[in-house]
Amino acid sequence: MRFHWLVPSLVGCVSSLVITLPAEAATLQSWRFDASRNQLTFTTEGGVQPRAQLIADPTRLVIDLPGTTLGRPGTSQVVGEAIREVRVGQFDAQTTRIVIELNSGYTLNPQGVQVRGATPSQWTVQLPTPERVEPSATVVTPPIANTPSPNLPPTESVADTPAVSGATTQLESVRVTPDGFFLRTTGDAPAINVDRSRNRRQITIDLAGTAISPQLTQRQLDVNRNGVGRLEITQAETSPPVARLTLDLTNPGIEWRATASNFGGIVVVPTSGAIARTEDDSNDDEPEIEATAAEPATIEAIELANGNTQLLIRANQPLTYTSGWDRATAAYQITIPSARLDDSVEGPQLDSGSPLMRVRLRQESEDTVVVLVQPATGVQIGSLNQPSGSLLALELQRSAAIAVPSPTSTAVPPSTAQAPVSLPGVSNSRVVVVIDPGHGGPDPGAVGINGLRETEIVLPIGIQVASLLQQQGIQAILTRQDERDLDLAPRVQIAERSNADLFVSIHANAISLSRPDVNGIETYYYSSGGLPLAQTIHRSILQGTGMTDRGVRQARFYVIRNTSMPAVLLEVGFVTGRDDAARLSDPAFRNQMAAAIARGILQYVQQNL
Repeated sequence: MRFHWLVPSLVGCVSSLVITLPAEAATLQSWRFDASRNQLTFTTEGGVQPRAQLIADPTRLVIDLPGTTLGRPGTSQVVGEAIREVRVGQFDAQTTRIVIELNSGYTLNPQGVQVRGATPSQWTVQLPTPERVEPSATVVTPPIANTPSPNLPPTESVADTPAVSGATTQLESVRVTPDGFFLRTTGDAPAINVDRSRNRRQITIDLAGTAISPQLTQRQLDVNRNGVGRLEITQAETSPPVARLTLDLTNPGIEWRATASNFGGIVVVPTSGAIARTEDDSNDDEPEIEATAAEPATIEAIELANGNTQLLIRANQPLTYTSGWDRATAAYQITIPSARLDDSVEGPQLDSGSPLMRVRLRQESEDTVVVLVQPATGVQIGSLNQPSGSLLALELQRSAAIAVPSPTSTAVPPSTAQAPVSLPGVSNSRVVVVIDPGHGGPDPGAVGINGLRETEIVLPIGIQVASLLQQQGIQAILTRQDERDLDLAPRVQIAERSNADLFVSIHANAISLSRPDVNGIETYYYSSGGLPLAQTIHRSILQGTGMTDRGVRQARFYVIRNTSMPAVLLEVGFVTGRDDAARLSDPAFRNQMAAAIARGILQYVQQNL
C-alpha cells in the first residue's frame, strides 16, 4: 500500500530465515530476510506505517514499526559478507524495531532502497546491491554506559536501543536558539536539577528519568554565544536514568534557568544579572563577580501592525524568549522569562478579517509571560524576530485565496462522474474538526513519479479543506500548516485536547514505480464510529473527482486508532500511479479534491451532529 524511500543496509549470501510469532493484537507476526534476493519481508497483525533511517558507526538500516509490539524476546539472524546480521527487538512500549546491520567497508545507495506495502500489514524492503567503500579514519568517542532492555536481542548495540531501561523521558535533540537552548523530549516532563561548579565556569542540567535517543549522535557542540563556549550531552546515570547537559561558560556572570515546556521539551535560557559568589566559591585566579539586581521586563503592548502582517510585542526593556507550537492547544507559544504583564495591557482587537483567531496573554509564573497565538485558517506563522532588544515581531503570512475549481477544468486530466461541487452549510457552529496533513518537514512521505512527494500534495489539500470548512461555519484546526516535523502522538493530542468532534488525516498512496497502472482512492477507519464518516467522505470524493474506487477499509493506523472521536485516514491517490500522479501534481485538481473532502465532512456533520 504505502511506499517510502529509505536508507541503507546491505546484502549477503547465506539462506533466508523465517520466524513466526504468535498472532496477538498489534504484533509483528512474522519476518523473513532472503539474503539471495537482498529482501526483507514482514507481516503485522494490523496496519502499520514503517519508518526507516540510516545510522552510522556501524552503518545500519533501522526500520521502526510504530504502534506494534513483538510479544516475545528479540531475535536475530546472522547473514554474513556484506550484511552482518538482521535483528528484531522491542524498542519501546509501542515500537518494534528491525535493524539490518552492514559489515565494515560496505554501504548502499539510499535511492535504491524501497519499502513496498502490498497491504497495510504486509511489507517488503528491497535492498540494492551493496557497494564497497574505502576505509576512512574515524573518531573514537568513549562508550556511554547503558543497561540494555531485557526485551532486546543480546547483540543489539547501544546506538540501536534505548540508552537505559526504566526511562520515562527520551531526549531527542538540542537546538541552539537566539536566546539559549531548546531540548526536545518525548514522554513525561522530567524533574530538572540545575547545578553550578564552584569556580562558576560550568553549569550542569540533569534530567531525571531521561535517556538519550540513539538518533542524537552529535553530543558535543561549540556554541560561542550567550556566554556559553561549548555544550555536551551525556548519559550521566543509568539506574535510575539521568541525562545531563553541561554548559562550559565564557561569561560566568550569567545565571541560567531550565524549565519544562508544555509544548514538549526543556527551555534553557539565561536570566538577567549575575549572582555574587560566596567566599567558599572564590578563586584567586578569577575576578570577583558583583551581584546585580535586575527588575523583570514589563510587557506594555501586544498589537497587530504593518497591514496585519506582524504581531508586535513591546516591553520597557530588553527581552529574551523562546517559541514553538503548543501541543496542548495547537497554538503558537511565545515564552518570555523575566517578564511581567502590565496591568493595562490587552491583546489586539480581532474581527472576522483578522489573520489571528485568538491571542491569549498569560502570566505563567511570577516572572514568566506566555503569549498563545492561534492563526486563522489560511494564515501561517512565520519567523519570530527581535528588531530591537525590547520589541518582538511575529511574521504572519496569509495564503492566497483559492476559488473552488470547476470539475471540468481543462488542467485536470479527463475523468468521469465529476459532479458540480456544492458545500452545504451547517447549523451547529460549535463543531470542531481537526484536519491532519500527513508527514512533513524531514519526512516527505511517499515519493513517486518525477519525484512527486506526498507532503507537497497533502499540505495544500489540508489547508484548503480547513479553509472551506471555516467558511461554512465549522471550527477547523490544522495539525500543521507548514513543512514541520510532527510525530504521530502530537497529532492525536491536538485532536484530543481540542475536544474535536471529527479527525481527518490526509495522505497520498504509493506502490512500486514499476506499477503505474495502480491508481485510485482508499479510505481507512478503525472503530465502528469512524465507518459512517469514512463512507460519506469516500463517496463525496468519488462523486467530486471521478477517481478509481479502491474501497473503504479498516486498519490500525496510529492516528485513527488512538483518537476517541470518529476518525478516518484518506489516501487521495497514488503518487506512483500514471493517472493519479498527473492529477495530484496539478494545484487545480488538489483544490477539487479538497472541495470534495470538505463536502463529505459537511454532509456527515449535517446528518450526525
